[in-house]
This record gives sequence, C-alpha cells and structure tokens, in this order.
Amino acid sequence: MAKQNAHFYPVILAGGRGTRFWPLSRKRRAKQLLALNGKRTMIQQTVDRLRPLAREKQFWIITNEDLKVEIGRQLPNLARRQTVAEPAGRNTAPAIGLAAFILLRHDPAAVIGMFPSDHVVADDKGFRTVLQRAVDLAALGENIVVLGVQPTRPETGYGYIETGERTQKDLFRVRRFTEKPNRQRAEEFLASGRYFWNSGMFLWRADTLARALREHLSETAPYLEQIAAAFGTRKFEATFRRLYPKCENISVDYAVLEPRSAKGEHASNLFCLPVNVGWNDLGSWAALYEYSARTKQNGAENVIRGANSFTLDAEGNYVHAPGKFVATVGVSNLVVVETDDALLVTTREQAQDVGKVVKYLDEKKMTKLV
Repeated sequence: MAKQNAHFYPVILAGGRGTRFWPLSRKRRAKQLLALNGKRTMIQQTVDRLRPLAREKQFWIITNEDLKVEIGRQLPNLARRQTVAEPAGRNTAPAIGLAAFILLRHDPAAVIGMFPSDHVVADDKGFRTVLQRAVDLAALGENIVVLGVQPTRPETGYGYIETGERTQKDLFRVRRFTEKPNRQRAEEFLASGRYFWNSGMFLWRADTLARALREHLSETAPYLEQIAAAFGTRKFEATFRRLYPKCENISVDYAVLEPRSAKGEHASNLFCLPVNVGWNDLGSWAALYEYSARTKQNGAENVIRGANSFTLDAEGNYVHAPGKFVATVGVSNLVVVETDDALLVTTREQAQDVGKVVKYLDEKKMTKLV
C-alpha cells in the first residue's frame, strides 16, 4: 500500500499548448486540461495517480497565465499559491529549477518528482510502487533517478536512455541520453535490450538539482534564486516578471542530465529505474487512436466519438464529433476532429504535423482559432 512521504513534492509541468491536439486543444484549454481518455482530464488523472504518495499541500503546478484559472477550477483542493504561472515560457530547466530553489528554502530534505501533466498510465498501483522506490533512491545523497519505459516498438518519436551497469534489481546506471533516433537506430536500440524510452519523469533532492543548475546554468541559476527568495512576499510577481524572461530557454535534459551523463556512468549518479505500467504520452491524435479502446464494427477497427455511428468498408479511423451521428464509408486511417469553429481532416500517418496548423494560425493572427 502506498505511503505518504512528508518530504516528497510532486511538481507537475503543465505549461504546454498541446498543439498536435488542435482543434480540441487551445491556448486556454490545452491538452492537459482535456478528458481525452475518460471522464477525468489529463492533469486530474496525474494528480489522482500521485495523491496517495503526497499530501495535497505538497503538490506544485508550473503552468502559464492562459491556463492558471482553469487549472484552479479543475484542481480545487490544491493550494492556489502553489500553482505558479510563468510570465514567459522557458522550457523545463527553469521551471523545475524554480521549484527546487523555492522548496529548498521550505524543506532542506525535499525530494522533487518532475512529472508531465499529460501522460497516461494504465497501472496506477504498479506505478506508485516503482515511484516510492525512486523517491527513496533520490533521497540518498546526490542521486538523480529517471523512470525509463521498456520499449515495445522501434519508436522514433521518443528520446532514449542507454543503460550500463545493473546496480540493483531493476536499477541501472545511465550511460547517456539519446535524442529521437531514425528508424534504423530505433530498431538497433530495441534489439540491444540496453535502451529505455525517456518518460520525462525525474526525481532528485532539491539541493541536488540546485547544485546542478548552479554548475551547468550559471547565468540562469541566480535569477531563479532571486525569484525564489521573493516567493510569498509582495515583491514576488514583479520579481518573477522581471527576471524569469532572462532565464535560458532550455530543457532539463540538455541543461543538467546530458552534461552529467558525459562525466561517465560511475561519476554521474544518474540512475534509470524501469517502469512497465502501460505508459503512453499520447503525443498526437494517432497515438490516442492507438491507445483508445477500439470500436469494432463490421470487423474493422475504428474509434468513433459521436452520438451514434455507421461504418461500411472503413478501418483504422479516429473521428471526434460529439453529439453527431457519424458515418464512415470506404475510408481508412483518417483522423477527423470537429469543434464548433473548426474541422480537422488528416491521416493517422501525418497526425504529428497538426501542430503546423497552429503555427500557420499564429502567423496569420487568427487568434480565435488558437
């Protein structure tokens, strides 16, 4: 049974726009605030999954001004002051770094878990069992623990973790982090058995991360420390708005983890703990199709989100048209998503390119559609 840990602070990163889920995902109601695979939204599911391990007052949300109000509405039991809205997007290193410097002042023994707000896990109980172990490992000195997902296919859309020495049961030293590979390299990674998908979930003590940021982001770290020093005072908002945009726009992977892994696996204190819990980052409409329970009609696999449907000689389609009768006839592998003001028609193969629509709308200043 999961136990709450007074020094474990889940920090949920919820500032993304989720552009590949346009037209459902918008600036003020992005992917993490949508109920894509059930009645609860993605961020609600993330908090539900972690709540048995930490009290609600230990949760922190890092988001942006567009989403802060809706997040507060969806998570009414979390402390409002611990939902921090960035004045400018600066990627994951400044976001998690700010949380580290704030928490270090609050609890010198704080262990931070960094969690994306828009991933799904099929086995919540199994996930918490692994996570408890990760928290305990991170609490021991300078350790940084990344949760690695056992790859099931030669996926080219994920980053990978190459592992080295096994130090304990299901615990490996990290050799290096590898960005999204091409198909051939992904197949080689899968065949080797040494690689895991990078889930984007990391655990470390707040002081461990603070020291790493001072070492590897020497210009950004002082800004974050000044902002953290002002937290809880009247000066906080002004200090935050003035200094945060000066921080480097960089991911924690590039800023901290890759330089650490370059030291060599025995010097880096980087560890990979595998999780096999039905993880999926639901990165596109195609990924949601693959994850969803598939509706079988006439022997063909389709996912239809509508009031009712008719299918003839159609397979592999994802259609989102709530409240409408949906008929699919003689089409395959399409993604069709309807909202009140927009209609998306693409193929599952090109669903990764939907974000380009949002880029076009931004360029044309068609703000009502984003």
